[in-house]
Amino acid sequence: MQQWWQQWNRKARAIMWVLTLVGVLAAMPLGADRWQMEQNSSQNVELVFDYRSLVQVTSYQAKPKEFLDEQLTKMKEAGVHSMAVYETYLEELIWSDRLSVYNSVSASELQGKSAPKDENFTYILFKGDEEERALRPMIEKVFTSWEIPMKEWSFDGRKGLILETPTENALLKRMPPDPMSVKKIRDHDLAILLRLSDRMPYDEQWVDEMLGEYEQLGVKRILFDGGSVKGVNANAELKSLDSFAELLNKHGMGIVAIENSKGQKGFNTLAFQTNYNVARLYSLSEGDAATMSADAIADRFQLAAKDRNIRMFYLKTAPSRNFEKAMLVHSLDNIYSALQGNDGVVAKLEGRGFKMGSAEPFDYSSPSWHKVLKLIICAGAVALIALMVNAFIPGSLLPIFVLGLIGSAGLYVLSKPTLEQGLALGAAISAPTLAMIWAIGRVKAHTTGNLRPVGNDSVSTGGGMRWLFPGLPAGRRFTMALSLFAVTSVISLIGVPYVFGLLNNIKYSLVLEQFRGVGLLHIAPIGLTAIYVLLYTGESVIANIRKVLTAQITVLWVIIAGVIGAAGMYYLSRTGNAGQVSSLELVFRNVLESTFGVRPRFKEFMLSHPPFLLGLFLALRYRAAWVLLIIGAMGQLSMVDTFAHIHTPLYISLIRVLLGLGTGLIIGIVFIGVWQILERVCGQWLSRLAPKLMQKMKSDV
Repeated sequence: MQQWWQQWNRKARAIMWVLTLVGVLAAMPLGADRWQMEQNSSQNVELVFDYRSLVQVTSYQAKPKEFLDEQLTKMKEAGVHSMAVYETYLEELIWSDRLSVYNSVSASELQGKSAPKDENFTYILFKGDEEERALRPMIEKVFTSWEIPMKEWSFDGRKGLILETPTENALLKRMPPDPMSVKKIRDHDLAILLRLSDRMPYDEQWVDEMLGEYEQLGVKRILFDGGSVKGVNANAELKSLDSFAELLNKHGMGIVAIENSKGQKGFNTLAFQTNYNVARLYSLSEGDAATMSADAIADRFQLAAKDRNIRMFYLKTAPSRNFEKAMLVHSLDNIYSALQGNDGVVAKLEGRGFKMGSAEPFDYSSPSWHKVLKLIICAGAVALIALMVNAFIPGSLLPIFVLGLIGSAGLYVLSKPTLEQGLALGAAISAPTLAMIWAIGRVKAHTTGNLRPVGNDSVSTGGGMRWLFPGLPAGRRFTMALSLFAVTSVISLIGVPYVFGLLNNIKYSLVLEQFRGVGLLHIAPIGLTAIYVLLYTGESVIANIRKVLTAQITVLWVIIAGVIGAAGMYYLSRTGNAGQVSSLELVFRNVLESTFGVRPRFKEFMLSHPPFLLGLFLALRYRAAWVLLIIGAMGQLSMVDTFAHIHTPLYISLIRVLLGLGTGLIIGIVFIGVWQILERVCGQWLSRLAPKLMQKMKSDV
């Protein structure tokens, strides 16, 4: 019975590899579609400036209106395409010198009257007739919608309003963007990026009219202000989110996704209902705009556009006190320096083939045949995962495959994204793990039975022996190491088509949905490789487990465990979008970026590929060198992980992996050469030292 099961398992193993390769082939058309989408989509890059922050800086200038006109002209010349205009409120209108606001007490003092009893109202005085004509209808409409009573008021020939609500409450009410600011922006030939919030009561007719007006002004995109998109709060009662989506489609407007934000409530629903008319935006904070060098800002923007499909860049400033200069300062001049010049943002982006203009969405499609291919890919991913499990639990291949298919069918019904992400993660872990197991198996096949202790031609410490595998010359070991390195890398890369095939969805490209479990991908192949080296390369798994459990724990073991733990924590701190790197490595990254155009991953070409190649070379002679194979697993998984960044264009990921392999191979060959030289020098030194030690030992006797 056992023999029959083993025969079926061997046949099933071949079938599983066939299914795995079929899944790889099925993923290729999906990858080609994504490649075409990324290449054919608009390369327009839009620079946006926060108009409210400019108004705030302007309010602290000696001649505000002159300063504002001057800065708008400079921004146009520097390459800024749009100004972000918010829903306004009374305080912003004060900064813009449109009106004055008083409470009951200050209004009474202004008129030379005693303060009224039991009254805490808001008094508004318009700056002039033009401001009164432009702003009064808007203010009346907003405060009426809040059911706040109003009445006429005037002082010193200026018209105004009395709002029967405390000033603190009135200052919080949001209104449509200031029409006078919008006119000034358009007069300077700058486009408008509309910033809307969900802080105003939703009125479909009013929103329709507002969007119609801004459509006439050429507005194509809306960036939401706050934690939710417009229409969320009233959606349960008014279906306002659906209504707002229809209005966006009616007026041909898209929306903007902010990179690294926590996400705005209702955004994904709105993106779906607008057919993913979404552009990704990177926002440079006020602090970075003030403290970063112009070159650093330009490099950051170039990397974001090229590597992360960012098509909008958001700039803002803020007034700050400089006590050394004894004056208020701002970051506008630094921003202009970053944008202009041969090394500025505009020049660098245009040098990369981008055009400055209005950002456009991805030109994507999702034909029905994608679903058929994804089913094939799912079956291939289950087969690949089953092969990996079978490597650790022999004889489990068929049961794992059947259970995997049943579980996948259930997840398909319950949660399709969970199925896709789960299988993609499983395949991404399985491919490099199987690659490392194959490499270890090949090394073991060339060394099993040849292990012997060497006494006279080596130095022992404390009576111990050094163990090696004789019989393979250095040249033979070098060519074997190169071939093992190449084949192992190819097997690892089998996981790549499963990642981009299963996650072939516009939501991942726009980072509206993220590939979860990447942290496990960074750990699992390394841990599984270590387990395989420790438990599966000896006489038997049981015997190896017994050795590990009965081994004496020494201080040296504790120190080694501490070093490994610290290295693991550092490794994990570097992973993900929030990974931490040293300032020295940042400089090194910039050098690589400027040299190759695409930066290979440091942990591949320096920290893992070279030790892996050296480890393969040494493992064919020294048993202790197998530990380097565990380090090599980091580079194999990293290649697959590179493609897990779906927002990065496929061609960038491909170039990054190939550069990592090429440079890692070269550095690894250098490591081997250095080792050979050191080994020869040490051998000569030991051969000279050994007679002297023997003579001394005889004289002591």
